[in-house]
Amino acid sequence: MTFTAGSIRQTMVMAAIAATLMCLPVGALLALLAYGVFGISFHAFLTFAGALNNFTGVLAWWALAFLVALPYAAYAMPWSPEESQSI
Repeated sequence: MTFTAGSIRQTMVMAAIAATLMCLPVGALLALLAYGVFGISFHAFLTFAGALNNFTGVLAWWALAFLVALPYAAYAMPWSPEESQSI
């Protein structure tokens, strides 16, 4: 496996971990803000106003969090072989 392919895979895993960790607290703050400012219920917020069911709504929010976490992971990942450590 080349260094580039391994780095891309590590970046994706790091972004997935960051997205998973930030989903609950950031989602709760956004839902609270949406309820307080716009009067949107939690269920409507989670399911994109009923367009999706609960499971696909959570997956959609996770995918959005993953897209936000991906540039962070790419920035934080060491890109030279000297900086990375083999596990």
